[in-house]
Amino acid sequence: MIILGLQRRAKQTMPTKKVSALQKSCLDLVPHLAGCRIAVIGDLILDRFIWGNVKRISPEAPVPVVEVAKESDHLGGAANVAQNLVALGARVHLVGVVGRDAEGRRLCRLLQQHGISDEFLCVDSQRHTTTKTRIIAHHQQVCRFDRETPSEPPTNLTTSLLERAEAAVNQADAVILSDYAKGVVRRPLVEELVKHCQARGLFLAADPKHQDFRLYRDVSLITPNRREAEEATGIQIRDDQDLLQAARQIRRLTRSGAVLITLGEAGMALLDNTRIRKFSAAAKEVFDVTGAGDTVVAVFTLAVAAGGTLKQAAFLANHAAGIVVGKLGTAWVETQELIETLRH
Repeated sequence: MIILGLQRRAKQTMPTKKVSALQKSCLDLVPHLAGCRIAVIGDLILDRFIWGNVKRISPEAPVPVVEVAKESDHLGGAANVAQNLVALGARVHLVGVVGRDAEGRRLCRLLQQHGISDEFLCVDSQRHTTTKTRIIAHHQQVCRFDRETPSEPPTNLTTSLLERAEAAVNQADAVILSDYAKGVVRRPLVEELVKHCQARGLFLAADPKHQDFRLYRDVSLITPNRREAEEATGIQIRDDQDLLQAARQIRRLTRSGAVLITLGEAGMALLDNTRIRKFSAAAKEVFDVTGAGDTVVAVFTLAVAAGGTLKQAAFLANHAAGIVVGKLGTAWVETQELIETLRH
């Protein structure tokens, strides 16, 4: 009887895990992500993975010999942004360029498999479909080789891209510019997108790759990682003061509404007006950061399109990134995974 009484008292005094107001509001927001319409404009990439094992070193050179077990293809770049959006129930209009080659056809088939329309894609026989091939052995990347045509598109292709981008934006609740420096994102395209989004009152997020951030002037949000922020500003981010200084300089360069700097294992930081908010990393384990930036810009923009605040959007994006870095290869987050992560 005494033991039972102690057990009852222990059960009654066990602390319950509190859910913060921000956490609860984000949980309430998640169901509203489905159905939002997002236009994604940028560089399409086919991510190819060759998986295998290493058991010996080559006698020809001091390099590992990878015994190939399997190969897999995934959507990368702007296409991975689109895939992250679709996985959360969004309707996506994707604008970009593929080559008239086997990789381009494979990328289009993958889009169809994931329910993403290729209606707004341009096909260029003079360009290679950007393909990144990674060799993975024992959960580690051994090497990567790329096939691409990063030069500026010809005038007729730029005109087609602008027309398709305008048509996609006309059907969207928010817009994402996914730049991988493969030739699609150029000043004329950015300027037209900004003008069109401002006229329609649409949120426009840019995930940058070019070092000169003035290319992305007047976007609603810019989402560089730490290295990109340091290169664009010349400021080495070592502490919170450096972080604030870099974020403010990026905002001056871009005249953007907000700046979100992803900091890897240190989480991310959001500069909104004059205040900077830091969000601790949500990842339990980090296996692969491939495509994590795609997840961040996708979830952030989708949250804003669903009526969320910038703070809520950053909180959701941080937790979504924590999920995808725990997966190997190009990955995305499902709605239920996001809900479970927010609950726990």
